[in-house]
Amino acid sequence: MNLSDIAPLETWARIENEAYEKFNLQSSVFNVNGMRITDTKNWSNRICPEIKSTDKGQSFICATAHMNMANQARRTLQPVVAECDAGLVKIVVPIFVGAEFVGTAGGCGVLLDGGEVDAFAVHKIAGMDEEQVTAVSEGVPVFNKEKVKAINRFFIESISALVEQQ
Repeated sequence: MNLSDIAPLETWARIENEAYEKFNLQSSVFNVNGMRITDTKNWSNRICPEIKSTDKGQSFICATAHMNMANQARRTLQPVVAECDAGLVKIVVPIFVGAEFVGTAGGCGVLLDGGEVDAFAVHKIAGMDEEQVTAVSEGVPVFNKEKVKAINRFFIESISALVEQQ
């Protein structure tokens, strides 16, 4: 089973867009191979598109964080909230149909209270100029733990509504 067996791509894109509108969260739905299933782009900040525009940033910051967190969510059957190497928070909610893992939904591109973008790490990993990283990091949304819990609830409820129709 795959995600398009549960709902059409337009439905998954609607969930991504709704998460962005409600929470200003860069949201995505991924298949079991860690590939995005829609082409929705909803940036929460100015730093993430810069990181993702570099091969090293996309591969060693974004993709690595997603794959590690998706595997953890798959193993624990629970949402995972953690920081990527850039210091930005990522939320990954597993999608199961019965006992079958079919993908993840969630988002990233924000900071938790007290967090900050790690400009030095982005410089070292992605090869970006540290001053440029600092400049484009201004205005990154900051969330508290209650907002993160609300985001998890949103994705869990949205996913459950689709899976229950199976």
